[in-house]
Amino acid sequence: MGTIQHLAATLGANNCLTAEEDLAPYAVDWRGAYRGTPLAVLRPGSVAEVQAVVRACASEGLAIVPAGGRTGLCGGAVVAENGPPAVVLSLERLNRIRDVDARDFSLVAEAGCVIQTVQQAAAAVDRLFPLSWGAQGSAMVGGALSTNAGGIRTLRWGNARDLVLGLEVVLPDGRVLNDLRRVRKDNSGYALRHLFLGGEGTLGVITAAALRLVPSLKRVETAFVAVPSPDAALSLFSRMMASGAEVIAFELIIRRCLEIVEVMGNGLRSPLPVESPWYVMVEIAAAHPAVPLREMLEDTLAAAMEAAEVTDAALADSEAQRATFWRIREDWPDCHRRHGPSVNADTSVPVSAVPEFCRRVGEAFAQGWPEGGFIALGHAGDGNIHVSLDAPPGMSREAWRARAAGAEAAVNAIAVELGGSFSAEHGIGQSKRHAMALHKDSVALDLMRAVKGAIDPGGVMNPGKMLP
Repeated sequence: MGTIQHLAATLGANNCLTAEEDLAPYAVDWRGAYRGTPLAVLRPGSVAEVQAVVRACASEGLAIVPAGGRTGLCGGAVVAENGPPAVVLSLERLNRIRDVDARDFSLVAEAGCVIQTVQQAAAAVDRLFPLSWGAQGSAMVGGALSTNAGGIRTLRWGNARDLVLGLEVVLPDGRVLNDLRRVRKDNSGYALRHLFLGGEGTLGVITAAALRLVPSLKRVETAFVAVPSPDAALSLFSRMMASGAEVIAFELIIRRCLEIVEVMGNGLRSPLPVESPWYVMVEIAAAHPAVPLREMLEDTLAAAMEAAEVTDAALADSEAQRATFWRIREDWPDCHRRHGPSVNADTSVPVSAVPEFCRRVGEAFAQGWPEGGFIALGHAGDGNIHVSLDAPPGMSREAWRARAAGAEAAVNAIAVELGGSFSAEHGIGQSKRHAMALHKDSVALDLMRAVKGAIDPGGVMNPGKMLP
């Protein structure tokens, strides 16, 4: 009996997919940039079944590509087109919340739990799981942790790795690393979980995680603000951070983004006239309802207006209006994708370098690709600005990628020169391996390869991803 047939008998035919139409959704990434058809899609329903899959594939030398909600933007959950024969190991059936402990401010979730489900489980006990971004309704815990996802609240609570207390991982030899303890202090050796957080499935398969919760937010205030420049936006950020309020989001948006959203957003409209060159979304919050957030926000914006750092502002007067503000940010990736081809980068710089970064990238694009459209949008509060170079109307994806082939490299170089990173929150996958080879410290790469060789000597875990 062949490996696939054996696994079909183990998992059940419905959880061992081999028909072309069943494989198709797993054979392409969300952006449509990477394609690779697996031999099968395996959907285990327990940790023991994950172990069985890993052992069977390892014994036959079949590569394993772990997958969750498949919302990644770097091709990490897709079989490498010219790679070795591989199966996709989908964790979608491992979707239980195993435990919620409100007094401990923790929760244990399996890898296939959708992030929004985790948020709802936390909210049910008056707690908050703060990891949040546009894809939270479909992205899953395993993928979020494997890519060390960021999002809109990183400036307050950190990336995914900062919200993990412990992990359960199936290793490439089928053994289980059971490190789901929820202690905050543990100096008993290497913090092994950090090898798998951001490891993109190259070292093992995350099957469950103990996650950190925080107090629920009793008051939230949100504003959509027009600013004359990124430098003005950064001055506003400093004011907000010094206001006494808990700043949980600070997003910078170039005007062109709003123009595209108003065309592609199915009736979505900007809260302010689309006249300013730049905008900011700022959100502050408190765990106690008596904190005078509205006054803090209004006073800070008034001072910023007097200093010419802000030219106009709209404050959300209801939860519905707040949700409408956030739809602009959260629906942006889909609006942008449907608007036309683009070359994209995912970089970070020190927060103080955001204005210089935006200026230099804008100049580089104008000089090298004057027919393109400059996009800058992202988490200014943590230095992660997503920039894109949009194709002129009517140009195909293939033609634009050829024409703007050096744009991403130019952005990466600027970010690194400013003391930043060429990969902020999307991971490496297939798309940034060339940047890893160019910009990653050689000693760091040597150590990463040594770790990979020690844990996965057969090279079966997600080959062709991350390491150049």
